[in-house]
Amino acid sequence: MAAATAFLLALTAVGTTGCGGPERPHVEGPAPRPTEVSGPVYVSDTMGHPLSRPTSFGLTEFSSLFELHWRSWGGPKAVATGRLTGNWCIPHCPERGYPATVELSRLERQENVSYYTRATVRSAHLPPADTGEDLSNVRLPTPEP
Repeated sequence: MAAATAFLLALTAVGTTGCGGPERPHVEGPAPRPTEVSGPVYVSDTMGHPLSRPTSFGLTEFSSLFELHWRSWGGPKAVATGRLTGNWCIPHCPERGYPATVELSRLERQENVSYYTRATVRSAHLPPADTGEDLSNVRLPTPEP
């Protein structure tokens, strides 16, 4: 038993003072910041087509945006004003749709490009709650990485 205890003590001593020593890495300076967005930025329509500053696109299976004028693009958020229409307003949709503002957010980087992955639409004429078409937090399609 004494031999086993002596062996364990010797093994422990070798483990703490053996090859390489007990040194720990030393880190200095601030943590790295997330990389800035570089390269093209896209939004995908319902068909998965990558679009840059589109003047129109299918937001969901039942809603579309058109006549879009972008106030910002390429940063953490993209904002545009334009028109909104959808199946939910048939047969009472005005020919030019309804005025709306769309905000794209949650950039996701994929290799050398980024995609907006969320959309929020603001309008006085959003789809009724009973249609199941909620445009306040639309998950946008992105290509498979």
